[in-house]
Amino acid sequence: QVQLVESGGGLVQPGGSLRLSCAASGINFRIYTMGWYRQAPGNQRELVAVITSGENTNYADSGKGRFTISRDNAKNTVYLQMNSLKPEDTAVYYCNARNPAANYSSGYWGQGTQVTVSS
Repeated sequence: QVQLVESGGGLVQPGGSLRLSCAASGINFRIYTMGWYRQAPGNQRELVAVITSGENTNYADSGKGRFTISRDNAKNTVYLQMNSLKPEDTAVYYCNARNPAANYSSGYWGQGTQVTVSS
């Protein structure tokens, strides 16, 4: 079975940093496009960052210059380094895995990890 397990969330002060991890199993991780999304209460889920199997990356404007997505294929893990965190970054962060050959598939999702940025 496919599992995506996020970790690394927590409470951090504005200006602080967090590193999120997503460990994947049950997929051919190396060929999958991996992404991070977030959802705040009352809001829709939004893209944060995505990284392809070729390690091309894309970021939402909200995280550009502050967030970095990376992957370690040997560990079947994708990371999101978040620096200079703002209260507006508070959300549940979800890991996504999508086979790029399946254009109409939304892929798989993790359970989410809470990030709270507050004084």
